[in-house]
Amino acid sequence: MSGGDFLQAARERGFLHQATDEAALAAKLRAGPVSAYIGFDCTADSLHVGHLMSIMLLRLFQRTGNRPVVLIGGGTTKVGDPSGKDEARQLLTEGAIEANKAGIRRSFESFLAFGEGQTEAVMLDNAAWLDRLLYIPFLRDVGRHFSVNRMLTMDSVRLRLERDQPLSFLEFNYMLLQSYDFLELHRRHGVALQMGGSDQWGNIVMGADLVRRMAGTEAFGLTTPLLTTASGAKMGKTAAGAVWLNPDRLAPYDYWQYWRNTEDADVGRFLLLFTEVPVDEARRLAALDGAEINEAKKALATEATALLHGRAAAEAAAETARRAFEMGEAAETLPGIEAALPATVVDLLAAAKFVASKGEARRLVAQGGVRLNDATVTDATQAVTAADLRDGAAKLSLGRKRHLLVRAV
Repeated sequence: MSGGDFLQAARERGFLHQATDEAALAAKLRAGPVSAYIGFDCTADSLHVGHLMSIMLLRLFQRTGNRPVVLIGGGTTKVGDPSGKDEARQLLTEGAIEANKAGIRRSFESFLAFGEGQTEAVMLDNAAWLDRLLYIPFLRDVGRHFSVNRMLTMDSVRLRLERDQPLSFLEFNYMLLQSYDFLELHRRHGVALQMGGSDQWGNIVMGADLVRRMAGTEAFGLTTPLLTTASGAKMGKTAAGAVWLNPDRLAPYDYWQYWRNTEDADVGRFLLLFTEVPVDEARRLAALDGAEINEAKKALATEATALLHGRAAAEAAAETARRAFEMGEAAETLPGIEAALPATVVDLLAAAKFVASKGEARRLVAQGGVRLNDATVTDATQAVTAADLRDGAAKLSLGRKRHLLVRAV
């Protein structure tokens, strides 16, 4: 694919929601490689599935002959993006931000090819210019291009005020800093396009305006649609917490299982967004019904896991699931934990991060959703003992599809 194919491919696969001057952007993409960026603040030491649409969009941008720029928010994380938030985000220390930056870099390694070439990805940190800002000159040179009246109409500000939630002056500055990022990336690296989620539309438009005002050149914005599951749940969240991308936060098998558990109505859309299965094949799989839809879900799980963890890990996860669920075996490759026995079911589920808290584990037990060696656990204080081990391990299950092997230390 060539650079000019990006918009068509993005629309066909469901990435395109809004764009500024789409005709002019299409012409620019046809003229040669374009550089575009998406920003990621350093609020955790791994990205999660909620970030995956943006990551896959950058990957598609590179595959169509353009250069993706990953902007790590080492500077903006010190302020906090108010978009979609009802309250101020907890401010992190410098040390925590640095640790999170290192983890986020690992989240991209499987998806983008980094290097010095025209279409190779580059990763930058906005602390490189934001940490050096002199506030009064910044307000004089950049702030004068922003209308407070217009800023108050932006969703990131308006929704907070409508809900009578406080918005600090620090957070109010965020859109100036994000816009300034676009200007600096344009000046330093020729970036002409900012992309992001639909909640970033206002900030992106203001950034493109600032580039035009201060650099006198064209700049463009593009957003992806808000993504929720068919039942309305937010992407990337489960009862056990976020679905992390880094393998030290979530094992490949659990990542595979997350996609295997996709709702029937979401399979086709997710195949287009989160895998590189050809469009026609994705639509064929999405049209399956009855028991056959499970084959489409397995294809989604395997292809999504292969992109992140590699083909071998994805196929191993698929085989583990087949043995555990279709053949009834407690496969040795299931996720496992070593613990001093006896230990309660609740403690073991929490230690393995299968649940967000012990309270969540107790609720699942009360609902009949936890099994030990395929027998329903009815008492939250029930302990796993050495007598429960089968071939050296006991199997704890959440529902029908999540299993954990417990071994004695």
